[in-house]
Amino acid sequence: MKPVNVGLLGLGTVGGGTFNVLNRNAEEITRRAGRGIRITHAAARDYDPARLPGLDKIRITDDAFAVVDNADIQIVVELIGGYEPARELVLRAIANGKHVVTANKALIAKHGNEIFAAAQEKGVMVAFEAAVAGGIPIIKAIREGLAANQIMWLTGIINGTGNFILTEMRDKGRDFDDVLKEAQALGYAEADPTFDVEGIDAAHKLTILASIAFGIPLQFDKVYTEGISRITREDVGYAEQFGYRIKHLGYTRRTDRGIEMRVHPTLIPERRLIANVDGVMNAVLVNADAVGPTLYYGAGAGAEPTASAVVADIIDVTRTLTVDPLNRVPHLAFQPGAIADMPVLSMDDVETAYYLRMQVTDKPGVMADVARILGDAGISIEAILQKEPAPEADKATIILLTHVVQERQMNAAITKIETLDSIHGEVTRIRLERLSVK
Repeated sequence: MKPVNVGLLGLGTVGGGTFNVLNRNAEEITRRAGRGIRITHAAARDYDPARLPGLDKIRITDDAFAVVDNADIQIVVELIGGYEPARELVLRAIANGKHVVTANKALIAKHGNEIFAAAQEKGVMVAFEAAVAGGIPIIKAIREGLAANQIMWLTGIINGTGNFILTEMRDKGRDFDDVLKEAQALGYAEADPTFDVEGIDAAHKLTILASIAFGIPLQFDKVYTEGISRITREDVGYAEQFGYRIKHLGYTRRTDRGIEMRVHPTLIPERRLIANVDGVMNAVLVNADAVGPTLYYGAGAGAEPTASAVVADIIDVTRTLTVDPLNRVPHLAFQPGAIADMPVLSMDDVETAYYLRMQVTDKPGVMADVARILGDAGISIEAILQKEPAPEADKATIILLTHVVQERQMNAAITKIETLDSIHGEVTRIRLERLSVK
């Protein structure tokens, strides 16, 4: 059987890793795929031939559209990233009848509905395992391995940069700004770290996970997104005293009223396995009705971990080239006609527990005033920690943990608390999830 010809768009970190893995493991990949897979063309404007042995055997151009339009190529691998020209290139490849493999989470989260509809019409595949959690095969696990289950909820540490920062803050008592500078020096964070530390990258990935878990359209614009830049080392320390750790989680849940999709700092019990995922590693915890909780852990980024997922997708596409399009695994796990446009809840309607930290005047009655406001709002306090002021200081710190309450109620209560004369500055609020599987 003739080898499958692949056109590679991008020879950067992931593109280079994909090239090397395909070449190094060519014999094993052929045994698995049933036929050879070879990169014949690549498009790149900047690449290092020294780290890509064998690059001289393929044709390289700076025109990505020339690769997409090449009649000899059967699979286009898009590793450019971003929205454009990636979207135009992928749609052009589909229009040309080519299958597509991509690691581009932003593209899938924002334009996936359009892309999958076009692929469905042309009878081609779009594979995107590497778009979420790097080398962890979480897309395949949910879409295929858990196909017998109803997914109840899933949560994940799906951005290594944020996890590295929070781990350093906890283990070494460092400040956010200090650790961020180190993350940038180590190459974990970009010069502009907004996508990582403000949760946008995680929101792209959560959009995809929610869609394949619940069979809903991709809806990136409905994900509530909050970053970690306001988390202090004091918050991390206080959470530890209560038996919790702070992680930047993506969380999605099916409820009777709709689907929750949210990314924010979250207190989780330190005994949970996912609470002990540290550094730049990723993990996704899925709770399903038949199998119960399953945890997927591994490298969420990097040249070869991500290339592992890209090449696995290329192999999957190769295996199914001759399969009737109607008998392939659906892009979003559910058959296209069965995608349900369930409502996505606004953050006001979400129910969760809370950690609250506030600076107060050190005098009698302050805690009583705060408790009254919370009680009037129907919010029950689970635990209280008061840090006494330093000698000659007149302000104390109060930390509260609450029971589960609707976010709308908590917002109203915090607004009232902040109007008290005895409260100094804003109340810090971090959501809390116990990740119970019952």
